[in-house]
Amino acid sequence: MTFSVTQRGAWITSSERFAGEWQGEGCGAALSVVANYLDVGDTIKPHRHPYAETFIVRRGVMALTVGDESIVCKEGQIIVAPPHVFHSFRNIGSGPLEMIDIHESGVFITEWAT
Repeated sequence: MTFSVTQRGAWITSSERFAGEWQGEGCGAALSVVANYLDVGDTIKPHRHPYAETFIVRRGVMALTVGDESIVCKEGQIIVAPPHVFHSFRNIGSGPLEMIDIHESGVFITEWAT
């Protein structure tokens, strides 16, 4: 059996917070992962992907806009944004927002709204 192990230092960018990006293609995986850590008020601007993106809220509260719809998402929820639809999010909580974002592609493919 052959498997791949990526060490924390190879994808987590800070020793103080769980944040970083990992693209799975080099390990034979058809997915990529973002560990997001957003301070209060931080925003990720509108963007989209040609694949679905799944958000797992580990801690905090965020306002998520997908297309023309906006919702408030909280710790423990799993949300899926469909392919080809612009989405953005903002930390609206009183503390940090931590999420795991799963991209259904071995490499990130992102188009930012202009």
